[in-house]
Amino acid sequence: MPKLFRRLTLTHWIFIGMLTGILLGYVFPDKERAIHGGWSASDLKLLSDLFVRGIKMIIAPILFSTLVMGIAGHGDDLKKVGRLAFRSILYFEIVTTVALAVGLLAVNLSRPGDSPRLAAAIHAAELAHASPALAQPKSFAEHVRDVVPTSFVDALARNDVLQVVFFSMLFAAALTQVKGRPREAVLGFCEGLAETMFKLVGIIMRFVPLGVGAALATTVAHSGLEVLFPLLKLVVTLWVALIVFVLVALVPIALLARVPLRGFIRHVREPALIAFSTTSSDAALPLAMQRMEAFGVPRRIVSFVMPTGYSFNLDGTTLYLALASVFVAQAVGHEMPIGTQLAMMGTLMLTSKGVAAVPRASLVILSGTLAAFDLPLAAITVILAVDELMDMGRTTVNLVGNCLATCVMARWEGEFTPGVPAGPAERTDVELVAEEERAVGGIPDHRPMVGDS
Repeated sequence: MPKLFRRLTLTHWIFIGMLTGILLGYVFPDKERAIHGGWSASDLKLLSDLFVRGIKMIIAPILFSTLVMGIAGHGDDLKKVGRLAFRSILYFEIVTTVALAVGLLAVNLSRPGDSPRLAAAIHAAELAHASPALAQPKSFAEHVRDVVPTSFVDALARNDVLQVVFFSMLFAAALTQVKGRPREAVLGFCEGLAETMFKLVGIIMRFVPLGVGAALATTVAHSGLEVLFPLLKLVVTLWVALIVFVLVALVPIALLARVPLRGFIRHVREPALIAFSTTSSDAALPLAMQRMEAFGVPRRIVSFVMPTGYSFNLDGTTLYLALASVFVAQAVGHEMPIGTQLAMMGTLMLTSKGVAAVPRASLVILSGTLAAFDLPLAAITVILAVDELMDMGRTTVNLVGNCLATCVMARWEGEFTPGVPAGPAERTDVELVAEEERAVGGIPDHRPMVGDS
């Protein structure tokens, strides 16, 4: 038996954790505790919260260190960074437009909102003033303003990915203008920080099965398996639309970019399972970055494209927003002409940028869209009943789409080497020069760190 356990991979343990969590949530639901008292599987939420918080605490240091190394450590030519940024944004806009189109097509063909029961539920929620309290959606100017942090420490504390990326890029650009030992010392520190954080990822990943099992146990205990039935058509429509999007968009893109599908799936499956179980892209970010480097994507590309994609390339979320908005219109009997739907699509193209990579953040954008088109916000209360199940799918697609984006950008830049790890083996220009100097001067070969003399 011990030999069998040693043969199990992390993927196997994640599946075991997921199945155990579902079973515990089914056997010990919240409603039984409400009737008889005692223990409920929802009490396991503490384990899930601790796991997600453990992952989030290392995101900002990883982003800062890898971005600075990727930009400042590979030469003084910032044209490569600008070219990568332009290509990434262009790619993101094209793919998210396809996702919105698939969502609109799916909801118009399936019409999951055509149900008197849904209309009655939304009306009852309006009478009860049961609309959830959500933050007001931000204007375009506010989105732009929020990119620039007032304090880098504050951005780190709040795990604001976009602000951390913005500061890190400016810091790296300034570092390219620094010469000699100061630059070498800062790069050495960033390299040491990145390698240490990735080692910490490995430690935290040992607790993945517990974290994802507890997350699913809490979901099933709270909502029950029967939560699917009243809104089954909406859930099925979303999942089918996500599968269609993967088949008509992501798979052809992977083939055009000559990304080995079998290898890509093998490297992305564990981060995808984490995203699926926790419904948080943040929870899967560090492992996903590590896996893409192991797949052969250079660190400078992974460290730029992946976090930027979490703000501009949320394919699953944008597809869901298009589908959910029209679903609400159908449920209340408000027929939207194609022109109005296209206007909604344009609104979502702008407002969906910068959605936080945390569970239910998309409901903020959905509430703003419903208000803009005079649709009842109380409908969100009805959608919340199955939002966890839909969030699993859209978060997984978000993650897979961003992992694929790193491969596509690496291929576009001519730096993709599938199957050849591109992380720790990389050397920056400064490191190569330092190694040559040490070889000539007979200095022992060790990487420069802060405080070296």
